[in-house]
Amino acid sequence: MKNIAPDIVRQRLLIEGFWTIDLDEAAVRACLLGLAEALNLRTYGDPIVFSPASGMGKEQNAGYDAFVPLIDSGIAGYFWSKRRFASIVLYTCKGFEEVRAVDFVRRFLGLEGEVVSFGF
Repeated sequence: MKNIAPDIVRQRLLIEGFWTIDLDEAAVRACLLGLAEALNLRTYGDPIVFSPASGMGKEQNAGYDAFVPLIDSGIAGYFWSKRRFASIVLYTCKGFEEVRAVDFVRRFLGLEGEVVSFGF
């Protein structure tokens, strides 16, 4: 991807995989806060977690959408309950160790099988 703003520091990482833990709203919050802490990224607010009421959308897409604001940008997480699939995006204006991020998410969510990540 072409960097059209080389003077603006930013790092992005997408992590995806299938979780094995019992996931609820509290676990989603703990995952995002724990990930920020593991990467020494500072939050300035509590995670916001949404879980649309039953019948609001397609049943296969039901789950949690979440965001935690960072001093240096934010972390968003999307969790499909039926598929037990997670997609987490980190966007920061500060560098972080991608391997550490992937390892934390893998351990916290008990990701099984293939875990994919893409930094950009």
